[in-house]
Amino acid sequence: MLDILAITGPIYITIALGFATTRLGLFSKSDMRVLGKFVVNLALPALLFNALAQRSLGEILNGRYLLVYAAGSLLALGLGWLWARRGAGQDGTTSAYYAMGTACSNSGFVGYPIALLTLGPVAGVMLGLNMMVENLLLIPLLLALAERGDGHGGAWHRALRQSLVNLLRTPMVLGLLAGLLVSLMGWQLPSPVARTVTLFSQASGALSLFVIGGALVGLQIQGLRRQVAQIVVGKLLLHPLAVLAVLLLCEAAGLLPLEPQLRMGVVLTAAMPMLGIYPILAQKHGQEGLAAAALLGATVASFMSISVLLWVFQQAPGWG
Repeated sequence: MLDILAITGPIYITIALGFATTRLGLFSKSDMRVLGKFVVNLALPALLFNALAQRSLGEILNGRYLLVYAAGSLLALGLGWLWARRGAGQDGTTSAYYAMGTACSNSGFVGYPIALLTLGPVAGVMLGLNMMVENLLLIPLLLALAERGDGHGGAWHRALRQSLVNLLRTPMVLGLLAGLLVSLMGWQLPSPVARTVTLFSQASGALSLFVIGGALVGLQIQGLRRQVAQIVVGKLLLHPLAVLAVLLLCEAAGLLPLEPQLRMGVVLTAAMPMLGIYPILAQKHGQEGLAAAALLGATVASFMSISVLLWVFQQAPGWG
């Protein structure tokens, strides 16, 4: 178990440092927003570009990985929405944010650093594949569901279209698309440009975790414990189980199995806490309090759940 803690320990120590330094006043919440903008607008786009531009298109567009992660996440999304609507008696909009908390992983800020320590260079390709599913499928669909649940029945398709347009303008998606283009064309960047991109991409790991820790300062769970517990269980347990079920079903159906590292990586990605912008996306419909509390609960609980999952991978043949 000590070797597992050697992987997860640095991740959560960095998050704790972000939390502690912000709580003690060395950094402010506004500083975290600035650092977060740097990560989202420069470091992560550079990382995505680098990871994709330096590999062949065949290596990047792994259809089996995309199928497993997309289908498993949609299954978790549907089950999360159904539980919130039928089991917890929530309205349509709140159910959409239950589903978002269940099915949308923090692939960039938490998932990539953990995958890098666990799986090595393949982590960059995984990040690109995860971003495709999350930004081009899950988030637009969930925002459209939230819009429909808010009583704008005829506006959901417009919300879906608008969210897709907005996401296509974000630096991370632009970095992803640019990396795919360079890979497709077989271009080589001039050495000074390539080194500059690499320099920015190397800033993403520790800084993203530090920002997550600072962003947790001031979040409250009081009065929301039951809803938070339901979303956290959905994210840290239901989502990876759904992805694992789809993976095993695809293999049983005769689809070529994923490479051991990607096989482990797709389940590990689903086991991450929810995306860091979850409370920001929930602001439009007044659900930011629940989203922020769920983000706090899932991030704290994931230290134990991810450590246990990595231990299980070590014991099971055919993983990692």
